[in-house]
Amino acid sequence: MNAALPTPVLPEALDTGESLTTIVLAHLDAQLSSVRRLLGIVLEQGAAIRARDVHTVVRLAGLLHGELTRRQQIEHERSLLLERAGARLGVPAGLVTLTQLRAIMDPAGAQLAEQRSAELRGLLNELRREHSCNRALMRIELSFLDHLMKSLALDGGVHGYDPRGGTTSDGGARQHGALHLLDLQA
Repeated sequence: MNAALPTPVLPEALDTGESLTTIVLAHLDAQLSSVRRLLGIVLEQGAAIRARDVHTVVRLAGLLHGELTRRQQIEHERSLLLERAGARLGVPAGLVTLTQLRAIMDPAGAQLAEQRSAELRGLLNELRREHSCNRALMRIELSFLDHLMKSLALDGGVHGYDPRGGTTSDGGARQHGALHLLDLQA
């Protein structure tokens, strides 16, 4: 998880004559490294959620936040790269595609860029899927805890579930008469 961060190749290098191919490949490598780190964190977080390891879930949330902050820089560099490439292609930055970039990259580099881009798309899809699963697991856990805490409250304002799964203002306990308590005498 603490893999060395790749040295970013800033898109300004296009202005100094550095190869577009080199810059695009370096940027894709930075994207791939970041997404792999994110996916590792999310997978580990999913395991911690399932194990109900609160401390690890919280620690990993901090790591996730840190990586998302680093991704802001990568996205900024992506924007600059697209602006520079768009200027070379004569199109607005928002319309630059990898297919267009391939036309001005060397053939071997263009093929590598296509492969890395496909890998990046696959990793991003996996990341989205796992993150959505983690969010669902967290919602379930939090709903359970909320229900448990409300069930344990002994005041008259307890909210619970009725036999059909709907909520009640009295926890459903008073629907059938008074609260029943166990009298455990030894």
